[in-house]
Order: sequence, then C-alpha cells, then structure tokens
Amino acid sequence: MDKKETEMKGNIIVDFLKMYWREYIIGVLFLILSAYIQSFNPKLLGEIIDLLKGADIDRAGILHKLSMLVLAALLAFGARYVWRGYIIGNARNMECYLRQRLFRHFQSLPVQFYNNRKTGDLIAYAINDISAVRMAFGPGIALVVNGIGISTVSVVSMVRSVNMKLTLMSLLPIPVIIVAMIAIGRLVQIRFRTVQESFAAISDRVQENISGIRVIKSYVQEKQEVENFDELNERIRKANIRMVRVSSLLSPMIEVCFGVSFMINLIYGSSLVRENVISLGDFVAFNGYLAMVMTPIISIGRVINLSQKGIASYKRLAEIFKETTDITDEKSDKSLENISGDIEIQGLSFKYPGCADYSLRDIDIKLEKGKTLGIIGKTGSGKTTLVNLLLRLYKVEEGSIKLGGRDIERYPLEVLRNDTGYVPQDNFLFSASIRDNINFFKDIYSDGDIERAARLSCIYDNIADLPKGFDTIIGERGVNLSGGQKQRLSIARAIVKNPSILILDDALSAVDTKTEEMIIENLQQVLQDKTGIIIAHRISAVKHADEIVVMDHGQIAERGSHEQLIAQGGLYNEIYQEQFKEEMRRRVEDETE
Repeated sequence: MDKKETEMKGNIIVDFLKMYWREYIIGVLFLILSAYIQSFNPKLLGEIIDLLKGADIDRAGILHKLSMLVLAALLAFGARYVWRGYIIGNARNMECYLRQRLFRHFQSLPVQFYNNRKTGDLIAYAINDISAVRMAFGPGIALVVNGIGISTVSVVSMVRSVNMKLTLMSLLPIPVIIVAMIAIGRLVQIRFRTVQESFAAISDRVQENISGIRVIKSYVQEKQEVENFDELNERIRKANIRMVRVSSLLSPMIEVCFGVSFMINLIYGSSLVRENVISLGDFVAFNGYLAMVMTPIISIGRVINLSQKGIASYKRLAEIFKETTDITDEKSDKSLENISGDIEIQGLSFKYPGCADYSLRDIDIKLEKGKTLGIIGKTGSGKTTLVNLLLRLYKVEEGSIKLGGRDIERYPLEVLRNDTGYVPQDNFLFSASIRDNINFFKDIYSDGDIERAARLSCIYDNIADLPKGFDTIIGERGVNLSGGQKQRLSIARAIVKNPSILILDDALSAVDTKTEEMIIENLQQVLQDKTGIIIAHRISAVKHADEIVVMDHGQIAERGSHEQLIAQGGLYNEIYQEQFKEEMRRRVEDETE
C-alpha cells in the first residue's frame, strides 16, 4: 500500500490539525486575550460613573479612565485582527485541504463506485459538505472560544468585582438554555443531513439536464423536466424550512431567559444599590458584564447551527473516505518500468460485483508481441469486460492474466496504464484545445508527435480546416464535433503515447467505411512492433487481425483468422453474411442515386 492510500486511512480532520495545530493555538490565545481585554470595559465604565456622581468631579481621573477605555479598544482590535487571521484563515486552509483529499480519494476509487453514485451527490460532497465543515472549524470555533472566554471572564468579574449572590441569581436561567441547546442541536443535525441529500439530488438533476439538453429538446421534454425540477426544488425548500423552524427557536429562547436575568438584576441589584451594598457604578458594570455574557450565548444559536451542520457533513464525508478499492499496488514490483506486449489469459471467469451471472467464463487467449487480436460479438457478449480486466479496472478473481509471463498484478498500475493505449467506447473529450485533448495535458509530446498521431488517426485534415487548428477549443465532451471526429481524436490520444499495447474498443463505429479502411491501414503500421486488440461490431474492422475471437454470452464461441472463420460457417460467418448483404444494399442505393 502506497503513501497516498495510507494517508486516506487516517482521520482527515486529525491529519489537518496535526499540520496546523500551532496556528490554531496562536489564534485561540489571541481570541482569549481579546475576550480578557473586553472585560475591562464594564469595570472602567462603572468607575467613571462613580467618579461622576461625586460633588467634586475628578477630571484627571475621568480622563485617565477614558484613555484606558480607548487603549482597551485598540488592543482588542489588534488581538481580534490576529485571531481572525489565524482561525478564519486556517479554516480556508482546511477547506482547500479537504477538497484536495476528497478529489484525490475520488481518483483512487474503483469504477464500480461510480457505477453506483450520482454525479450531483459527489458534487455536493465537494462543495456543500466541505463548506459546512470549514464553517464549523472557522467561525464555529471562533464563536465557541470567544463565547466561553467572554462568559468566563465576565462571570468571574461579576463575582469578584460586584456581588456573588447577585451573580448567581441573575444566572439562574442558564440551565434552561443549556437543555434547549442540546435538544435543538440534535434536531438541527438530523434535518441538515436531509437538506444536504436534497441538495445532492437537485445538483444531479441540473447536471443531467445540462448534459442531456439536446436529447431533452429533441423529445420536447422541456415542460416535463421543469416539472420534475420544481418537485426537487420544492423538496429542498421544505427541508430548509423544517431546519430553519428548529434552529430559529434557539435565539428567541435565549433572549427570553436573559430577559428574566435582567429583570432579576434590576429588582435585586437596585435594592443592593439602595442598601449601599454595591455602588451605582458597580450596578452599571454588572449590567455591562451581563450584556457581555448575553451576546455570545445569544449567538450560540449560530454556533449550534454551524457545529451540527459541520458534524452532519463530516459524517457524510467520512462515509466517502471509508470507501476503498481492491485495485492496489500491494503485490506489484516497483522495479518494473514498462510492460511486455505478450498477453496470456488462462481460465478467466468474471462477474460484476452484485451480479449473479458471469460476464466472462473460461476465457483462454494467447497473444504474442507484434500480433493483433480482433474481438467481435453481439452487444453484451463480454468484449468490453475483457478490456476492463486488462486495464485492471476490476480485480481478476478467477483465472489469470499475464503480461510477459508475469501476473498482471505484478505491474504497478501507473506503469500498466501508462504503457497501454486505450480508446473507449464513450470517447470522452475535455472542454479544452484539440492539442490538449490529444496530449492529455502533458507537455512531453512535441508538435510533431501530436501532428503524426492526428494524421494516423485521419483527423488531421479536419483540424487543419478549423480557424485555430490544434488550438481550437472544443465544447464540453466535444459537443461541437461529430461522432466520427470524437472517435478519431480519441485514437490520436492513444497513438501519441506510443504504447506497448494498443486497445480500440469499438472505436471505429462512427466513421465511414472509407475512413475506417484508411485508419486500419495506418494502425497496421503503428502496430508493427506492438500488441493490438481491436474490438468491433463490424467485421471490416477486425478481418486483418492475426487472430479473431468471436464472443457469445461471455464465452469464446469461435476463433481463428478471417478466412478460417468464414470457412467454418458458424456465428462469424452469419455476421459476415448479414453485414455483406447490408453493404451491398447500400452500394446499390448509392449507385441508384
């Protein structure tokens, strides 16, 4: 298990705090210092009141107290600036760190994980959930520490500087506040999780609609999709309102409790002033301290929201980080830097996780370096599954795949996939320049390499006709290109790697017959000293292969050269005759026109 995989096993928050604990400690210390400095204000104000009520006003003493108030304000400003920089700024570091860890983790997860997850849900993890955790460890921590610091200093000052009995009586409603905080906090966490799940659903619907907008318009489904979206939108609105109804209870409850505290203070405190137990200045200072205690506790409603949202989001993130892959480099030999083109498959059987039926059964293939294997068969016969196992997108459980006599698991994943050129069925292209789509954002290929790959894949002339040539930006998923152009760009991307093994999975289905013949001819040149695997539905794409296997229901039904398979008169011949008749019909139609 490599370093990255080991890192994923740890607690993401603990890992972050291990790196940035010093910054948090400095921030917390300055936050406490800020709270301590603020505690001087009520006392100084009370002393000024006592100086003003005398017959002879001590102007020098008042100016001194006022200057102390100004100094305290300046010092509090400085301390506040520092702690916000450390705590709030550190929360942004956490957001970046979590998003980086999450994205890296996404890259490590197996294909099966993405088969069972919706894109919108994964986007919600990367945006909403990480933001909620960041708020909990930024403003959340600041409010908690500031509240505890100010409340502690204020209560101590109330006891030491004014009157213990008055303090205890004024704080009688506090237990009610604590009980309310605990009860409401639990409800907020539960309901926020529902909000996040609703956000994931609506994100997924938006993403699907944008990606499939052409299909939606073609089938005149705009109205139905708007109605479906309205339902999701209403669901998230209701989920948010349910959460707000709970969270909005806390602040009013706290204000009512402190209203009782101020009433007790007004009645009992004023009697102590009349009895000369405390001075008028002490009474004013006590009210100031009580207000200082009230402010952070009222904001505890926000703290509860932030913390419970953060906890709910962290639990969701933790579930994702618990996801693991069984495709690892644990058994690999790190000294292997490239792969041999010889492929030997023995007794290979495979069924997808959660499926009862086998997709492949008892597959035996031996392909020497420099040879090309053609694979043909009906849809669902197991052709792509075989390629997925060759690329180790799934784990080989029954049978074996060997490259150059070594088990495929002996090759590090990076070496295996770097030295294999693969053109998948879906031909995914990025919203970037044609050059970047061919070199896959790697600067290791020269312009000559890119141009050669484009010529071999018969896409060069199309690129040359574009206003900016190779620097032309194509739309998302290559939306402004035809299906054939997408396939040829994907072939160029595989060729430019100069891989030991080149795999084309139905990569010529969208090109015309003439272009197909040109590409096949070019591929024969490319594959002279490489191992090739060409999967196709059309026999014309595989008939030049050194060996052809015919797949049927996950098994090899026939094998041999094109001529041998035609002579056998089996499934391959049936496919050939059917396609031959179709081709002849098209030619007749073309000649008639």
